[in-house]
Parts: sequence; structure tokens; C-alpha cells
Amino acid sequence: MKGSGSGTTVPALLNSTSNQLYLHFYSDISVSAAGFHLEYKTVGLSSCPEPAVPGNGLKIGERYLVNDVVSFQCEPGYALQGHSHISCMPGTVRRWNYPPPLCIAQCGGTTEEMEGVILSPGFPGNYPSNMDCSWRISLPVGFGAHIQFLNFSTEPNHDFIEIRNGPYDTSNVIGRFSGTEIPGSLLSTSHETTVYFHSDHSQNKPGFKLEYQAYELQECPDPEPFANGIVRGAGYNVGQSVSFECLPGYQLIGHPVLTCQHGTNRNWDHPLPRCEVPCGGNITTQNGTVYSPGFPNQYPNSQDCTWLITVPAGYGIHLNFTLLQTEPYNDFITIWDGPQQTAPQLGMFTGNSVKKSAQSSSNQILMKFHSDAANGGIFAIYFYGLYCSLSSLCFNFLPHDFVACRGV
Repeated sequence: MKGSGSGTTVPALLNSTSNQLYLHFYSDISVSAAGFHLEYKTVGLSSCPEPAVPGNGLKIGERYLVNDVVSFQCEPGYALQGHSHISCMPGTVRRWNYPPPLCIAQCGGTTEEMEGVILSPGFPGNYPSNMDCSWRISLPVGFGAHIQFLNFSTEPNHDFIEIRNGPYDTSNVIGRFSGTEIPGSLLSTSHETTVYFHSDHSQNKPGFKLEYQAYELQECPDPEPFANGIVRGAGYNVGQSVSFECLPGYQLIGHPVLTCQHGTNRNWDHPLPRCEVPCGGNITTQNGTVYSPGFPNQYPNSQDCTWLITVPAGYGIHLNFTLLQTEPYNDFITIWDGPQQTAPQLGMFTGNSVKKSAQSSSNQILMKFHSDAANGGIFAIYFYGLYCSLSSLCFNFLPHDFVACRGV
């Protein structure tokens, strides 16, 4: 049915789409009226002209008769400028209700698709001068963008593209490119990525074409538990860093700060560090603990380790063995009251020695541990500084105790 009418409103113009038109009039038994008067004339049933297919786009629909509809779509990266659907108009001259649209590469925009294409303005033709364009790739939280360039040609040094790891002008730049060499692929580590393009007033080039695809942002491996140490850091996502500290008496082997790297396979930028007891060294803290190598495990055989403990001038040093289990006589610890082995000896400790402490008369103590080729053991020595006055009285400088003791 092409249309119907009743009352006093004049119906709109009607056009048939065939060589026959059926008209039916109906009246009931009640009120009569003046009725109707209509005129008709013959018109050709020619179709609308075939609409042009936009460059970098496609046309959907092959019928162009009256009231037929044709739709248009653009290739990825291009935006439709105009109407996506046009209809063949009735009338003595066939025409479309709107002109065919265009597909253009725009300057900037926002895309929320999980994959897509971004083009420089005017691509594949040359981009205009004096352009500053920003595109934002907005993905669900927990995803980053894998970016790959397919075409690239800009005026070297003057016209460039920047990839920013975030939505702001101040976001970290993970890539800046200019010239004719196609850049390598990039991985953003934020769910929002900015693509910024700048051109100056001269030498326009074809620009760029890039593809992006969302990928899931995984965490780096959990560095804990960290034996004999502490891990500090809020998270293990890409770009985040964690730091490592050892407990007193242990030494950090490796890098103290690790950063979770970019890439589809998450990993830290360096191997995980470890905390070990050093075999000797120079100690300058006012209090602390010296452990046997390998502590809390047994120390290795054939060790010769030397520690020099130095506290500020005017202080002495008090040593206390909190654990001493060595092979008697063959594995032993020797302590001297000074920085060299020519200084007076404060004692030699081995096995389960009765004497478990020593105290210096100066601000330095030299301590040497020797183990032979058989059997093992373990020891731990706590030390702290003592303040010494001119009257040769030393005072325990621990935070919770203030006990007078006579110096040696």
C-alpha cells in the first residue's frame, strides 16, 4: 500500500513503482461529504544514477529505483563525512536525497575499539601543514595497546609522531619518530594511550598508517618471599618498581631496585637479588649483628673471613655471642682490640666457649673467622658502641638502656 487518506487533510504526493496503480474508495451509511478530486500523470520508472563509491570506502546496495536505499562504510582508520544512507527520491527526475559521502582521515579523535587503525590527516595523500593532532586509544582497564606501523614518511626532524603512555600531554613518551624509517612496534602499559602528530609549515609527506591491538596487562612474578630481606613496593604491574633491603648482618647481592618491563611476557628488568652473609667486610654502623657465612645454614668449609668494625671516635665496642656452635679448636674466631692483628688479642672463641663476650678499649675491633676442611657450624655476634669519657668510663649507648660500665 502506497498510502491512505481520510478527513479533510490533503494526502502527500504519491508515486507508483510499477505500470499499475489500484485506488479503492469506501464510504459508510452516515455523513456524506464532497469527496475527492485527484490527478495523475505518467512518469518514467528510470532509476537514480549509480552513486559514486567514496575513496577508501565501500557501497552496500545495488538497487537504485525509487525508495531504494544505498549505504556506505569506510575502511578502518577513515571517518565517514556525510550521510551513511541515501534514498532514491520519487519525482519526474530521479535523484538521491543526499549526495554520496566521503571517507577522510581526520586530525585526531577517540577510539574505544579493541583493535583499529590510525592515519595521518589526508592519508594516503600528503598531510597538510601546521597540524597538531591527538588521537586517544581508550581501552578497558587492564589492557594496553600493541602498536605497529605499516607506513611512515614525514619531514625529518620537523614533522613527528609521539606515542604517549597515558591520556595527558605530560604522560610518559614511549616513542618519538620522524623521517622515513618505519618505527618498530611498541607496547603501551596503560589502558589509555595517546598518539600525537605535529607538522610544521613546510614539506608535506604521506605521513603514517598504524594498527593497534589490545593486549592484557599481566603482572610481573611476585618477588616474595624474599629470604632474609624485605620487599618494598605497591604493585607488580608494568612500569612499577620494587626495592629490596636485607636484614641486619646480610648483604644484598644484585640490583636493589627492579622495574616490571614492557612486553607480552612480563618480567623484571634484572634477576631477583638475594641476601647473603658476606665473608668479612668493613662495618661502620653503631650496632648490628655479624653472622657466619651461609647463616642460618652451616658455614662452608675452608673459610677465612675478616671483619673490621669501626664506630665513631670516643666510642668503644661491646661484642656478645648470641649463638656459637663451631668445630672445637679447628674452627675459631679471633678478636683483636684494634684494626690490625698486631693489636692486643681480646680472645679466641671456638666450640661452645664459656666466654661469650668481649669489649674494646678503642673504636675499632678486628675479627677473623677460620674454618678447616671438615665439619661445619654456625655463629651470630651482636655488637654495639659504648660511649667512653676521659675518666675511662664507658656508657652503653643502646636506645632503651643507659647502663654505666667500666672500660677495659
